[in-house]
Amino acid sequence: MSHGATEPRTHGPPVEELRLSDWFHPGKRPDVVTITDWLAPVIWEGTFNRQVLGRYYGRQNLTIGLAVLATGRTADQYLEMFMRSANKHFMSGYRVVFYIMVDALSRLPDLEPDPLRTFKVLPIKGDRWGDFHLTHMSSLAEHILGHIEDEVDFLFSMTVNRVFQNDFGVETLGASVAQLHAWWYFKNKDIPYERRPKSAACIPFGQGDFYYDGSVIGGRPLEVLTLIEGYLQGVTHDHKNGLNSTYERHLNKYFFTHKPTKLLSPEYSWNTALRPPAQVWSVKATRLSRWYF
Repeated sequence: MSHGATEPRTHGPPVEELRLSDWFHPGKRPDVVTITDWLAPVIWEGTFNRQVLGRYYGRQNLTIGLAVLATGRTADQYLEMFMRSANKHFMSGYRVVFYIMVDALSRLPDLEPDPLRTFKVLPIKGDRWGDFHLTHMSSLAEHILGHIEDEVDFLFSMTVNRVFQNDFGVETLGASVAQLHAWWYFKNKDIPYERRPKSAACIPFGQGDFYYDGSVIGGRPLEVLTLIEGYLQGVTHDHKNGLNSTYERHLNKYFFTHKPTKLLSPEYSWNTALRPPAQVWSVKATRLSRWYF
């Protein structure tokens, strides 16, 4: 385990682009949605070939970032479980930079040294408008522009109330990655989009694709930055108009107008309050049930 400065990325010779059909086999999961209307893959256990992906990405010399906000009591409750499980299961075998965003210096858990794992503690500024998500996203945007975009090829941002249980691997990488919501994917009615027309987060009745889980976003660093900027603009618009929609509703509006290039099944963010149905073959990570996240 290493801390502090991250070495500049180096890249090997160009690698032939991997075609979706080389590694993704949606026909193996007829019980679930595996392709969206805009032809983006939905990643479920059984749809992807780990060996093909491993050979391809193993030649890419990738660095993957994982950002997490851990402040106050959330750090005390969840950070050690998050980091120990992520260190074991998140992008195993690949170079990873963990960005732990804190409002005060927190002691990181003692982990086994690994040359592929770097941990960076990033300070965050004050609680903007008293909102957890505004604090997280505002700070993450500053760090992407300040250094993250030069340090990693792909970036995920996740909430800290998460325990990784199985391999969360390179099958999840994409330009713009969205996480399907465990509850609303299977319920699929009365979806809680923002419906007030004056809100920037509004999705009119009769419209919408899926309901996305706000606890996981990912993609190329500048794609993540674009998402954050869209969210912050929406919040500013609503604030000026006396409205206050949720982060998750703004996120769903963004992905409605900017279609993600890859969707992760509920297996990648299962809620511990729910019993997995037959369609969930392998839970990659569980999200501890805290509704304020």
